[in-house]
Amino acid sequence: MKQTKEKIAEFLFFVSAVICILCVVLICLFLFAGGVPAMFKIGVGDFIFGMNWRPMSGQFGIFPMIVASICVTVLALTFVAPVGILTAVFLCKFCDKKIESILNPMISLLAAIPSVVYGFFGLVVVCPIIQEVFGVSGKSLLAASIILAIMILPTIIAVSQAAIKAVPEIYYEGALALGANKEESVFFAMLPAAKSGIIASIVLGMGRCVGETMAVIMVAGNRAKLPGGILDGVRTLTANIVLEMGYAADLHRDALISTAVVLFVFILVINLLFSIIKGKI
Repeated sequence: MKQTKEKIAEFLFFVSAVICILCVVLICLFLFAGGVPAMFKIGVGDFIFGMNWRPMSGQFGIFPMIVASICVTVLALTFVAPVGILTAVFLCKFCDKKIESILNPMISLLAAIPSVVYGFFGLVVVCPIIQEVFGVSGKSLLAASIILAIMILPTIIAVSQAAIKAVPEIYYEGALALGANKEESVFFAMLPAAKSGIIASIVLGMGRCVGETMAVIMVAGNRAKLPGGILDGVRTLTANIVLEMGYAADLHRDALISTAVVLFVFILVINLLFSIIKGKI
């Protein structure tokens, strides 16, 4: 009887794994079968490095969207990475247990808020503030970066916190025994030992930034132009697909699928980077 249950469980695990693999394979087939031929039809160079996205004129250059996606991601990580890592350090080593028991559920709640709520918050709070301070339209690269920074903050805190807690306490105690104070023990003994987990948290946040759509659409301005500064409106790759897929047809639709291929490659590179960091550091 016990062996039968084990066989059934083993079969269920196998079927679950096969379903996951099939989903990935089918998505890849759909994307590459639909997107790659269109990319060659437009011209790979014209598609990836083209400066103009004008479907009605047959121009399908996505370079401004690639630059916008990279700029939004880098700016968001610049805002949030130091805050997230220092918050994780505070929660692990400097925070009172009672305060930690309040802060941790709040950070978890921040991760559970739907992206459309973040977008609405950006629309009614962040964009008007930018508009008031800088005298420009609030919907901009800066607004999108701020909202994304808030969205990925829980990821960076949680993963960094887990990495710091995984460092054996002997590192901390050994540094204290050698004469270091508490701050020196944390920042020069424990953090270097937890660097792979901390970098992994940043890479995971990067993946979330690149793939986020709804909140970005609501605050980024959605201009398919190369941004000249952080106060310009931008359109990311994900936003471009969502905004136009509803009415696109023929080559226009295939070009949007090609955009998804480029986005897929971006995410693939980030995941490979994550695997390399986990394996090498």
